Amino acid sequence: MSAPTVRRSVRDRLSGVWALKGYKREWLRHDIVAGTALFALLVPAGMAYAQAAGLPPVTGLYATVVPLLVYAVIGPSRVLVLGPDSALAPLIAAAILPLSAGSTGRSVALAGLLAILVGLLMLVGSALRLGTITGLLSKPIRLGYLNAIALLVALSQLPAFLGIEADGDVWKKLANVTSGVMHGTVNLPAALLGIGSLTLIWVPRVLKWKVPGVLLAVVGSCLATAVWGLGDAVKVTGVLPQGLPMPALGGIGWSDAVLLLPAAAGIALMAFADTGVLSQSLAAKEGRTVSGNREMAALGAANAATGLFGGFPMSGSASRTPVAVDAGAKSQLTGVVGSVLVLAFMLLAPGVTQYLPSATLAAVVIAAAVALADPSGVRRLLRLSRSESVVMLAAFLGVLTVGVLQGILVAVALALLDFVRRAWDPYRAELGSEKGLPGYHDRARHPEANRIPGLMILRFDAPLFFGNGHVLGAFVRELLDDNPEGISHVVLASEPITGIDTTALDDLVTLDEWLSSKGVGLVFAELKGPVKDKLLRFGTAARFTPEHFFPTIGAAVRALRTG
Repeated sequence: MSAPTVRRSVRDRLSGVWALKGYKREWLRHDIVAGTALFALLVPAGMAYAQAAGLPPVTGLYATVVPLLVYAVIGPSRVLVLGPDSALAPLIAAAILPLSAGSTGRSVALAGLLAILVGLLMLVGSALRLGTITGLLSKPIRLGYLNAIALLVALSQLPAFLGIEADGDVWKKLANVTSGVMHGTVNLPAALLGIGSLTLIWVPRVLKWKVPGVLLAVVGSCLATAVWGLGDAVKVTGVLPQGLPMPALGGIGWSDAVLLLPAAAGIALMAFADTGVLSQSLAAKEGRTVSGNREMAALGAANAATGLFGGFPMSGSASRTPVAVDAGAKSQLTGVVGSVLVLAFMLLAPGVTQYLPSATLAAVVIAAAVALADPSGVRRLLRLSRSESVVMLAAFLGVLTVGVLQGILVAVALALLDFVRRAWDPYRAELGSEKGLPGYHDRARHPEANRIPGLMILRFDAPLFFGNGHVLGAFVRELLDDNPEGISHVVLASEPITGIDTTALDDLVTLDEWLSSKGVGLVFAELKGPVKDKLLRFGTAARFTPEHFFPTIGAAVRALRTG
């Protein structure tokens, strides 16, 4: 292996470290300031999302520190912040809680195993160069999924927000909340702390303050709990275990890995989709690009490391990354500073959280869930496309009713069926020439366009495959039967035809035979080279000779027109 190749390999695997070669001294102050601002969000957000996933709050800090440090070494994005995410919390809870038998220790071990599986799947996917697989998650699916997740996450936090004891899935919790509200068993101090926290989170957003509302909510609720002695009246987080992230994988086996594997695949897909979009958006603002496969590998390694050290699956954070960017982050050193401050907090001040109400953490999650929803995107899609709106609605209802992963799979299946439906029955048109307008145009959209004497120019807007070859044949026959006189050639405007299979080829040969019986020739204009090569490899060279192919529609018209 040559020296340049070795250097490229090292650079790809250690992107973060390699970036330090170009680090500028004046960036250091910006990264320290941004890392400190980020720290104000990392602790409450990590703990809140751990709670939303049904895990001890400290695991959210482990899932914050470890990925930031790992990604700083190998991550390709310059300022991306990784960590627990509200969109993944219900996926994690749905995967591990049914297998935990009510044991907190087993839940933590299962969450760690889940993160390792997610990481391994991403690493394998990166090795197989599957960075584009997230294309399965079309915009309608993501809209349906994110809005359903936002609703589920918000509803799941209502018991803690109102101080009502509730177990089970989100619908059981909602039933308990409804019963509690009706029978007056709401914990008034907890509810007031929750409402106050939510207000403190949202007011700075509305007024566009520089100080993060989450920081105000956490500090304010802790002070209120300490000063007014509310520790016995409301549920609090409690003192954090003092120490560094450590392995917590005891009591699990291969059978657990097998049971968690489908959930891990779904989480890996969703985590990479969110992270990939965020990473590419950040890079685009700087006029750069980020390799999807390198991003997948870095995210996979960060997840695997997080699982090994007591955390759970995480992804790029769409809420904490903008905070770092707005605070002036210049490099991944921002994440390192933030993670070191979190570690210092865990080691030096773990008792502070004994005053942190669970209602405040619930408010943090509810605020994140509301921000996750995209009602304007839903309205726009409803205006633009009926079929894609059906896919979006299927994702939304599927996630709400049959489960997150199952709902996504149903929506993906519907999206693929919609794609096949459109390919099965694509748009097709007869083209004509309009005076004063260059080119050849759809006669249905341009009534003034006239047919070229002796020619029928047709366009078929899809690849030819077993499902639509006969559709092309029926289209040509119908038009020719309606216009039987004076046609010497059918010109197939073939630019949209990007592929052909053997079944469609047989349909094409059958069509050519039928046209020949009518004294009409079939020729192709603008057929792509690979499709032409494939057509000839199928054994039609004797039938479709070079005279049957033209580089442009204009060339075919000049050669074949009869008047």
